[in-house]
Formats: sequence, structure tokens, C-alpha cells
Amino acid sequence: MPTSFALLPHRSVVALTGADRVEFLQGLISNDTTKVAADKAIWAALLTPQGRFLNDMFVADGGAETLLLETERERAAALAKKLSMYTLRAKAKVEDRASTMEVAVVFGDQADKALGIEKCVSYTDPRLPALGVRVLAAAGEAAAILGSHGFAPAMAADYDALRLGLGVPDGSRDLPPEKALLLESGFDELNGVDWKKGCYMGQELTARTKYRGLVKKRLFPVRLDGPLPAPGTLVERDGQEVGEIRSGLGDRALAMLRLDVVGGDGLTAGGTRVRAEKPTWMRLPEPPAT
Repeated sequence: MPTSFALLPHRSVVALTGADRVEFLQGLISNDTTKVAADKAIWAALLTPQGRFLNDMFVADGGAETLLLETERERAAALAKKLSMYTLRAKAKVEDRASTMEVAVVFGDQADKALGIEKCVSYTDPRLPALGVRVLAAAGEAAAILGSHGFAPAMAADYDALRLGLGVPDGSRDLPPEKALLLESGFDELNGVDWKKGCYMGQELTARTKYRGLVKKRLFPVRLDGPLPAPGTLVERDGQEVGEIRSGLGDRALAMLRLDVVGGDGLTAGGTRVRAEKPTWMRLPEPPAT
């Protein structure tokens, strides 16, 4: 795959500064913030106290006592406000940098050449290396910087096609806020949950879902034979609801599907035939012995 870059205008940055920034965030999100380093970012989620999805974020080292949280632009201000509410006496300050920073991604066979580029914070996508290198830069500068290093511009849709083919969710497009569960959405296999860290908000339900084997549906990449159904379109088999379409592009989409219908035929969404595919990274429970 040729190496290209795409700007991601639907993503933004929230900064967390101060001496207590790591410990403060550690008690709130699903991954281990102590693992963040100059050469390593993490992917994580902020949950409701009931263990439902609120925000996803990449957490990267911004230097100078700063963590940079890459998250959804439309929901960044609300995330910054919520985090600020929790700071209390912690030596931590939250700043929405939507107006001063932008997000890009370099993807293709030599994406790792984007690591360490000056004037940027860059990191390999911690979910899957095939998703490339994320780049955080000053607003309006990413395209010029990446172009000067020989990366060819591409459309955000080109990157979205890669993401959809790999079956990886993209924030609230695929995880309805206050409804979605992390383990139904691939967070375990995609390195978004640390099972050895201390308590965090929503941990109890997440752990119970894993250890009691309560996952009965999963977010799958699907191939479509027909027009792309709108997000939220029900997936049916024999007239019975078995899932729901989430984000999509062209003949690919993600869909939340009951595990017992995956692998079978007869799935449709709004008249379009749907065929689920299992990504190589996904781990599913063993079928019951017969």
C-alpha cells in the first residue's frame, strides 16, 4: 500500500497538564496512563459510572508535563468540561485545543517514517499497526509538514475505508454514548483496556462482562451487496432483528450483530444484503460443545 496522509477534521485534541496529570487520568479511563511515553501512546475510553461508553481517546506524551488526548472534535469541549469537574484538588489543568491543534494520520507500507517528525507529536496507532501513525500538529500545519517529508495527500475517506475493512470503531459513530459496552466493541483485543491497573470509573461492569462471559453481540465489519444503509438501520434475518448498522462507506460498514447469527446467510439491512466478516484480531468465545 503506498504511504499517504489524510487530515482528520472530525478529531481534535484536549491537553492535560500539571504534576498530577498521569495519576488523575489513571483513575478515570480504561487503560494504564503510566504506560504513556515519548515513543508510546495508549487508546482508552472514559465510561459512565455504569460502565457505558462516553468518549474514546488516544493519550500521548506531549512533553513539558503534558498529556495530549486525541478525541472526537464535536465532543471534545464536553470531554474537557467533564474532566475539569473531576480535577478537584489535583494538580492538573484541562485545556480544549480544538482551535490550536489538528489531527492527521499517515498510513501505508512506510507509515513509521512519520514517527519523530519535528513540530509534531506522532505515535503508532496502539490499536493495530496497520492503522498507521497518528500525527498531532499546530492547526493548519500538518499538511505542509507531512508533504515536505514526501507523504502524498489522501482523503479522509481513503483512511476510513482502511479502518472499516479492519473492523475498527471510530468513536460515537460506532459506539453510541451512554449505551455501548467496551467488550462488545473490540476494546479488549484492540488494546483499549488494561486488566491489571487499579480502579477506574465503570470498571466493575467492564470486568463483570469479561469474566462472566456476558458478551452476546459484537461489532463486526460487514460487506454490503446493495446501497449503503444509513447508520442505525436494523439488521434482520427472517424478519427478526439481529443487529444494527453503524458507520459505513461504499460497500463496507460496521454492524453490531448477535454472535449467534454471524457466519450464517440471510442477513439484510434496509433491503441490502449483509455479510459479516471476522477480523484476524478478533477473539470470539468457543461455540458450545455438541
